[in-house]
Amino acid sequence: MPDAVPPVLRYGARMKPRSAHFVSSAVEPGASSDTPGARPATAIGTNGWTLSLAALALIGAAPPQAAPAPQPTPTATAPVPLYTLQVVARHKHDAAAFTQGLLWHDGALYESTGKEGRSEVRRVSLADGRVLARRAMPSAGQFGEGLALWKATLVSLTWKDGIAYRWDAKTLKPEGTRRYPGEGWGLTTAGEALVLSDGTPTLRFLDPDTLAEQRRVAVTVRGRPLDQLNELEMVDGEVLANVWQTNFIVAIDPADGHVTKVIDASALRRELTLADPDAVLNGIAWDAAGKRLFLTGKLWPTLFEVRLVATP
Repeated sequence: MPDAVPPVLRYGARMKPRSAHFVSSAVEPGASSDTPGARPATAIGTNGWTLSLAALALIGAAPPQAAPAPQPTPTATAPVPLYTLQVVARHKHDAAAFTQGLLWHDGALYESTGKEGRSEVRRVSLADGRVLARRAMPSAGQFGEGLALWKATLVSLTWKDGIAYRWDAKTLKPEGTRRYPGEGWGLTTAGEALVLSDGTPTLRFLDPDTLAEQRRVAVTVRGRPLDQLNELEMVDGEVLANVWQTNFIVAIDPADGHVTKVIDASALRRELTLADPDAVLNGIAWDAAGKRLFLTGKLWPTLFEVRLVATP
């Protein structure tokens, strides 16, 4: 029997759920390619499986049939601007790093990496990509995830363990742990809260010290839920999120969760011509003082400094 799981849903040994609304095969669900009248699905990307974000953002789509819901606000259903990227500079990046979280602090990059037995937090030189300091996860069986900065402390997630590690930002010395329910994917800092993604369309806002939940928002594109949100970064008042296993980043209004921008980063992935299917876009860092935006991916040899370019 052929494998029913599409290749794009594989993440090494790690599986993430298929998006209910946005990840689509080359034909409609329930129809094979040789079914008479099978209608090709709209898709952008590779392997016939991806997120039709650009099309949805620009032309919209009817909401899925479901129980009646409150009418979305005009802002939430308005067309969403689509952006591409201009590369400002290219920097070296460790091609063995399975990047999960990325941030800029005090003149250096801080990165969390994944995979069991290889998960760690590290401080990295922008000039040459060297790892200046590193700390491995205490348990070799843990799968490292997102990373955020709270005051002088780094906070890193684990995928399934529900444990967040705290590290001194200067020394990377462990400073204890906190627990949170569910999976951990991405993490960033938004004012007096940490924002956590877990693969669902929900972003959770957590107390930075205790990780107690303060509130949550549902992320939507023109009124439709968007899941598979992975690495996060706060940029000029909006949460930027990688959409897992796609070449898209979305900008999210943290007040109500609606997507305000769709960013097509496919040109970066094409430039690298990497054969490994795990080598996907994942890693956003923002230098607020210098107004510099950095992007990379898992197992990418390059860290890109980029500028957003609005499409006509």
